[in-house]
Amino acid sequence: MKKEIKTSNAPEAIGTYSQAIATESLLFISGQIPLDPKTMNIVDGIENQIRQTFLNVENILKEENLAFENVIKLTILLDDLDNFELVNEVMTDLFQKPYPARAAYEVSKLPKNSSIEIETIAVKIL
Repeated sequence: MKKEIKTSNAPEAIGTYSQAIATESLLFISGQIPLDPKTMNIVDGIENQIRQTFLNVENILKEENLAFENVIKLTILLDDLDNFELVNEVMTDLFQKPYPARAAYEVSKLPKNSSIEIETIAVKIL
């Protein structure tokens, strides 16, 4: 069984996908980009983009009464892998050990010319 998760505190889906899908034990969050959910515009500056993207993830987690501690896997797409260390710095502010499993890739282009996209898997029962 799966349930669609939607919140106005994160950007609306801009295609044929759901913000997130929940199962009994897992939450799968679609790739989030640094859109301000109020304006649906990309925020300025790479650090702001990274933080906004994680904020969007956090707001979807909250819809299922979850937090960053429930995150077990992140896939991070960057338009410039030189920004990877900045992602690590931001994650240090948001996550505690044990950190989630993670993969990071540099890609040639992201939706709406974003600098970052983050896909997330969280577990509901710790």
